[in-house]
Formats: sequence, C-alpha cells, structure tokens
Amino acid sequence: MPSVSGAPTTYPALAERLRALPPSCGAVRLVAVDGPSGAGKSTFADRLADALGGAPVVRSDDFRVPWDADPLTWWDPFLAAVLAPLRAGRPAVVRRYDWRRDRYGEEEEIPPVAVLVVEGVGASWAGSPAAFRIWVDAPRALRRRRALERDGAEYAGAWDAWSAREAALFAADGTRSRADLAVDGAVDGAALGGGDTLPLG
Repeated sequence: MPSVSGAPTTYPALAERLRALPPSCGAVRLVAVDGPSGAGKSTFADRLADALGGAPVVRSDDFRVPWDADPLTWWDPFLAAVLAPLRAGRPAVVRRYDWRRDRYGEEEEIPPVAVLVVEGVGASWAGSPAAFRIWVDAPRALRRRRALERDGAEYAGAWDAWSAREAALFAADGTRSRADLAVDGAVDGAALGGGDTLPLG
C-alpha cells in the first residue's frame, strides 16, 4: 500500500482533499471506492458522498452483473452510460438495475459534477480514470456473513464462487497496491468510521 503523505483522518478532511484534485474525467473528479464483497464499500461511499455535500454515487450494482459473471461485466455499460458522456461534458444517464426484481429503474440524469463517487468491485481497476482510489476491506468471515445477511443464505455457494473471482481480479490487476487510501471496513453499520473519523486501514 503506498504511503499517503498527510492522509486525511476525517470524512470532511477527505472531502476537502478530493475537491482539490485535478479532474480526471472531463471536468469531473472520479473517486473510486473498491474492495471485496461485504467489505463495507456501500456504507463508506454513502458517508463520503454526504461529506461531499450530496455527491452522486454510481455503483457496480446499478448494472446487471450475474453471480457467475466476470466482476468487471459492469464496466463497459458504465463506460458508455456514465464516463463517455461526462468526459464529453454532457450529463450521464443511468437506469439503476434492481437484481431482486430483475428490472431497470427510470432514467436518472447525473450532470458533470465536481466529484462523482463510483463504488463497486473493480471501480479502481487499472482502466479506471479515477482521480483517487480508496480500498475498503474486512476479514473474509465477516464479509461473508454480511453478504449472506444482505442477500440470503441461499446464495452462499454463489457468493463463495464470486469471492474467488473477485480475488483473482484484484490479484491480477494489483488493485490494492494502487490505492491512495486504505479503509478498515470491519466497523459495522452506519457508524462506519465512528462519527466523522475515518476507519483507516
């Protein structure tokens, strides 16, 4: 993990640092929140978005990625719907996927904002134009328990196979080694980080 000089220790301090970054996708600063399933990425991304004054969050789960798919299956649709328009200075348009109902929601427009948070497995892979990469992780047993509580125990086998594929992706891509900030996702629930303090890994 590279050392980050003067690493921010609170959500507001991190938000301030992110706003000061040069844009990485058109006029937008893309902030990637990556890490394995059940690590706490969604909770962290939501808290960071709040600290950024309500920055939009786009997730890998907003795209259809079957359990048996390559973890980066979502990237090409994300590139077409979000990155390409923002890079050209146009609003992105997304229809968020609901995997339980197997259908897409209504069109949602995302203007070329100062900061866009992108959360999901592969959000900070080598092909991402991220201005800042955040790695969120937690022990595998805890991640597995969270995932099955969220998705249902009937998905245990599917989760185990998915976990192996995402681990292979991270290893081949060197994802964690490129992170600008490591976060300890072992803290439970909405209190992730304990108030404004970042749970640094």
